[in-house]
Amino acid sequence: MNELTQSDNYQLLNRELAAPDPWGLDANPFERERHTQMLRLALAQGSISSALEVGCAAGAFTVQLAPHCKRLTVIDVVPQAIERSRRRIRDSPHISWIVSDVQQFSPDERFDLIVVAEVLYYMGGIAEMRGAVRNLVRMLAPDGYLVFGSARDANCRRWGHVAGAETILDMLNETLLEVERLECRGESVNEDCLLACFRNPFSAS
Repeated sequence: MNELTQSDNYQLLNRELAAPDPWGLDANPFERERHTQMLRLALAQGSISSALEVGCAAGAFTVQLAPHCKRLTVIDVVPQAIERSRRRIRDSPHISWIVSDVQQFSPDERFDLIVVAEVLYYMGGIAEMRGAVRNLVRMLAPDGYLVFGSARDANCRRWGHVAGAETILDMLNETLLEVERLECRGESVNEDCLLACFRNPFSAS
């Protein structure tokens, strides 16, 4: 299968987000278990003062994470995703909603927790993935935690993407300390992902 360009990926995301339950994030048992494990990893270190969720899709995980955060910033490159998630989570003044590419996002604050799942393989190429990882690490507070999830390399390449979980996990391990890694599998060959939690080992300068 030919590799998808970043423009192809953007159009693909827009088409998929038009469905009532994109990617089966609400109804699929595999997706519910994936979110359960992501939330466990996110909450394992205690209270969360400031969190960043990269890629909210239709808000299926956002609605689970938000009650545990004093402040939550949600970014997505697709305006439709931000709008759908905002409608789902009403009356939440502690949430900031921003349409932005993860490579370009440059806030002043650093986050105690960053969650990025099923996002980075849409970046288009290895250089873009590495740039996104560098930016995520830059935004992570000293001793902060990053929860990452992705379909495996083999599935991502079969879908037309350049790489997936294993490739990006190697990038994250270059600067962050891996705390835990687990597999999440469902009944379909497409339902096979890796989840991991990382800690920023560097102290504040």
